[in-house]
Amino acid sequence: MKKFILSGVLIFFVFTGCAPQNRTQSGALIGAAGGAAAGALAGQIIGKDTEGTLIGAAVGSAVGGAAGAGVGYMMDKQERDLNQALAASNAAAIHREGNLLAITLKGDVSFDSGSANINPGLYSEIDRIAQIMIQYPQTRIQVEGHTDSQGSDASNMELSRRRANSVMNALVQRGVDSSRIIVIPFGESQPVATNATPEGRQKNRRVEIKIEPSSAG
Repeated sequence: MKKFILSGVLIFFVFTGCAPQNRTQSGALIGAAGGAAAGALAGQIIGKDTEGTLIGAAVGSAVGGAAGAGVGYMMDKQERDLNQALAASNAAAIHREGNLLAITLKGDVSFDSGSANINPGLYSEIDRIAQIMIQYPQTRIQVEGHTDSQGSDASNMELSRRRANSVMNALVQRGVDSSRIIVIPFGESQPVATNATPEGRQKNRRVEIKIEPSSAG
């Protein structure tokens, strides 16, 4: 019984104790650490007594760590594919936070002031983004709309909703499952630049696409 416990603990340290050698290993190890912690907690809940709790925690750590590593690796691959697909783009920028991928469709090429119509120059980027999303169905997608400060708060909130819906509809038309996507409008509440200049307002007229794993396993 003790050997079984020790084996589970050793598996946990294999995931969390090795220094990552590259971005892929880094993402996988982040996922492994989070999965192991969650698995250990679940194992403790399952345990019936002190010994059972130790066994449950060790097994939970190993199983949860393996699942978390798989999620991190998947997000690493998706980030790599998006970076390759959008390497030459001047309309989209990619940002990574843990297992969250954020794509910003820049305002200077996305939408004209007061309009929810996607500018033609953005469609090639949306084509590439949709192709990558289809390859990774184990993720969910949040499309966020943003505006500059021209106009009333209410009109800007509605405009940001229509802009996000325009991007969502474009993704769905290219084969992305609509059940994976939610739309959230922010109006003018989250500017990334000053609204005092035309250049700043262009940057604030944007849509951000957030991609995250649909589950921990």
